[in-house]
Amino acid sequence: MADGYRIEKDSLGEMQVPEDALYGAQTQRAVENFPISGQRFGRRFIEALGLIKRSAAETNAELGHVQADITSAIVAAANEVMSGEHDDQFVLDIYQTGSGTSSNMNANEVISHRATAIRGDAVHPNDHVNFGQSSNDVIPTAIHIAARVAIDHELLPGLEHLRKALADKAEAFDGILKSGRTHLMDATPVRLGQEFAGYAMQVTKGIDRIRRAGAELEELALGGTATGTGINTHEAFAPKTIARIAEATGIAFREADDHFEAQAAKDAAVSTAGALNTVATSLMKIADDIRWLGSGPTSGIHEINLPAIQPGSSIMPGKVNPVMSEAMMMVCARVMGNHTTITVAGSRGNFELNVMMPVLAQALLESITLLSNVVVAFADKCVVGIQANPARAQELLEKNPSIATALNPYIGYDAAAVVAKESAKRGVSVRQIVQEQGLLPEDQIDAALDVRGMTEPGLPD
Repeated sequence: MADGYRIEKDSLGEMQVPEDALYGAQTQRAVENFPISGQRFGRRFIEALGLIKRSAAETNAELGHVQADITSAIVAAANEVMSGEHDDQFVLDIYQTGSGTSSNMNANEVISHRATAIRGDAVHPNDHVNFGQSSNDVIPTAIHIAARVAIDHELLPGLEHLRKALADKAEAFDGILKSGRTHLMDATPVRLGQEFAGYAMQVTKGIDRIRRAGAELEELALGGTATGTGINTHEAFAPKTIARIAEATGIAFREADDHFEAQAAKDAAVSTAGALNTVATSLMKIADDIRWLGSGPTSGIHEINLPAIQPGSSIMPGKVNPVMSEAMMMVCARVMGNHTTITVAGSRGNFELNVMMPVLAQALLESITLLSNVVVAFADKCVVGIQANPARAQELLEKNPSIATALNPYIGYDAAAVVAKESAKRGVSVRQIVQEQGLLPEDQIDAALDVRGMTEPGLPD
């Protein structure tokens, strides 16, 4: 044995494996073959692999395919994997064999190594831990489990947290009148609360989209083995194992309607990525709007004050930047890029197997994690601390020539357009122009230029 190494064997021959590693020859080969990015699978994916292996072992024992003492050791080892005790043993690069076979064998070898130690006698990674399975159905199953669990436990609660923060601000700001803006130009008045209510509704609809897409992830490929035919597995293996997975997670996972679709295509993952992309699009708009609304303080819009959470410049004293908006916008850009990656990867389902599953899994899970984390940070570090600047909103509103729109029912579009242009040219209020030109009696001016009334549907009596 080489110093610091032990010798392990697989079907291709001997390999030197670090002496303290829980994995074996196949994992080590992949370590040496794919020194590409240094990126590894995260906690949710490893947890899903452990759950699959534990559930499979229990089913195989029930069906009489693996003896009880071996099953007991596998279950104990798989529980350790699920709890994160051996995350440092999942050493493979994301950029590897497109089926994820290397990562499946990484799990099999770690669990068999630990199970052997627990049992005191050999537990085989293929014959015992992987019995009734193939990498080709395990990896897509792990993708669905990891993504769906992360959505339920992280993303949906995070989005609901942000939705509530925005809704609270919508209520608090409902009485603040301000200029609307279309095409980045002055438009008819709105209430600041209406803007924030719109943001809250975007998040609400995003939650609904994620829930609908997440339902597609409840179908699991397990049971299809190598090509979808179910070769080398008992017909009861998949439904029994998936029932165990469903019970453990509290999610209604079920066997795929068609195993050929489930293994050759990754459409459910692509659909989920599409929903994540839509949420990122919404969050980009919200973050950018809030960034602009808080711009200034002297030369921007400055209708709101953003909380000062850190200095904004290494050279300009007192400068505060919209850092939380910028962080969320960068997350959104990454999620949009991941959507493209997942789309391309999903299209590579050649015949009976998709061959870009590892990068698809990484991109999907990264998007879920990034969105989950940033929406909570944005709510807590930005939205909750936003304060309205009513004086600035009123100042801009009074000079807004689009208020002349409310004159259309009284003096007609053409005459109102003249008022608007004169107001903009002179930098004075629409009210002043109407008064100077005697276009309406004073009581009608008050009715026509009721700014609060302009923020709701209606016509003059």
